[in-house]
Amino acid sequence: MPTGFGYVLPDQNGWSRYLHFQAAWVAVLTGLLYVISSLFTGHLRKDLLPGGADLSWRGFSLTIASHLRFQRPAEREAWSYNLLQRLTYLFVIFVLFPLVIWTGLAMSPAIASVFPAAVTSLGGQQSARTIHFFVSVFLLLFLLVHIMMICLAGLTNRTRAMVTGRLGSEKERE
Repeated sequence: MPTGFGYVLPDQNGWSRYLHFQAAWVAVLTGLLYVISSLFTGHLRKDLLPGGADLSWRGFSLTIASHLRFQRPAEREAWSYNLLQRLTYLFVIFVLFPLVIWTGLAMSPAIASVFPAAVTSLGGQQSARTIHFFVSVFLLLFLLVHIMMICLAGLTNRTRAMVTGRLGSEKERE
């Protein structure tokens, strides 16, 4: 099928779009499972919502300044999220992911015909596409920074801690 360009674009059969939709459903279902289990286990309340001391202006500014360093955390810091981590996780979970889902659905002609307000509230399908792109870039940046921070904190040990819930031996922590 001609594309109007001097070259033929790869993937004319739509596999990329199909895989994109499949990955979107995996992300949506996994995200729903995470939020539901976080509500039932109390993870959201205990680990992600900032406490009273975190929300004071003095505590907030000191916490942000002390956590914007790129150094290996002390062991006591490794078992809890700091304020910047909590706010970032809450923003990703409750703002970026719902926004990327909403904008993705708004680009669908079927959704646009059934729920036109979902599209017009974003400024149309082209605006939804632009917002979807930038939110996806922010999610990718979050992922890359997340991986970089895990590597700085000790990749093997932190990965083991994420999977098993235990840090390794003293020798491995260094």
